[in-house]
Amino acid sequence: MKIGTIIAQKRKNLGMSQEQLAEALGVRFAAVSKWERGVAAPELDTIVEMADLFCISVDALLGYRM
Repeated sequence: MKIGTIIAQKRKNLGMSQEQLAEALGVRFAAVSKWERGVAAPELDTIVEMADLFCISVDALLGYRM
């Protein structure tokens, strides 16, 4: 699974809009939209912050499975 799909899924599970996620992370709404569409990827520090927000590991957010 791609990171954008995981971001969208976890965001929706928390009942957050793209705007709310953007505000929580201190980024623009357009950035969240681009991540979810696979047009761009979040920076590493944002990935770590998102993983904390979603209460998952960075590995899980990146879709890594052994």
